[in-house]
Amino acid sequence: MKTRSKILTCSVLLVVFLFLTSCLPDAFLSEPVPRMVMFVGVDISGSFLKSKYFDDSLDFLAHYLYAHLQGLGGLEQPDELFVGSIGGSTVGEAKTLFPIQTFEYGTLPEIHQKLKEIFPKNKVNPFTDFNAFFHHVSETVSNRKLILRPLVIVLISDGIPDVPEAERSEAYKQIVIEPLENLSRNIVIQLLYTDAETGDQWTSLVPRKRVKILTQDAPVMKDWKDPSIMLPGKSLEEQDRFFDWVKHQVDFPVRLKRVD
Repeated sequence: MKTRSKILTCSVLLVVFLFLTSCLPDAFLSEPVPRMVMFVGVDISGSFLKSKYFDDSLDFLAHYLYAHLQGLGGLEQPDELFVGSIGGSTVGEAKTLFPIQTFEYGTLPEIHQKLKEIFPKNKVNPFTDFNAFFHHVSETVSNRKLILRPLVIVLISDGIPDVPEAERSEAYKQIVIEPLENLSRNIVIQLLYTDAETGDQWTSLVPRKRVKILTQDAPVMKDWKDPSIMLPGKSLEEQDRFFDWVKHQVDFPVRLKRVD
């Protein structure tokens, strides 16, 4: 009798569960809807474009964008993506931001080729203007009503301001992140292909209240294509070690640090 009672109870609970789940909106049963907004700024000033890391950075960025757009290896898919250059021929010059549609239907080689077209090595920006880029990000988020979305800003740059070396410590304090502060409760700036000293200056000197900053040095970044990480003979979809490397070296969580 006890066994029959247990079976009856389980059957009733199963029926109730099925009934309740059938009443749930589709939003609760489907895959999570992407909410992240990603901006990518590429530094094509002379100091970075002519460095030994520029070609590698575009190659990595192609893999990074493709993996995120496809949600490979558990990487978060962006709802919106904008890609443009940092700086221009004059201070404060606005630059084109290429939208997600430019990249989301492309293959990995097509995305890489598109990046090389957008950021040709024969076109050098005289100025690396981080402030103009951040202002452009703020304007785009506001105009497109993307406020309060998780916001990731990827900077492919050595991170060095265009000022004499003796003035650089003050220059980092003049990087203006304030336009970003009220766009979201979750804002991260990822400065990739910098160096240890410059990265430290960004994290310790750039004024901010809510914006998180993480940096990764160029010698570490170039390891992404090491055969122990990007396994030879496998498609990108099969590169679990690469996805794990991205999560731990590029997209890793960073604590909030207020700098006045």
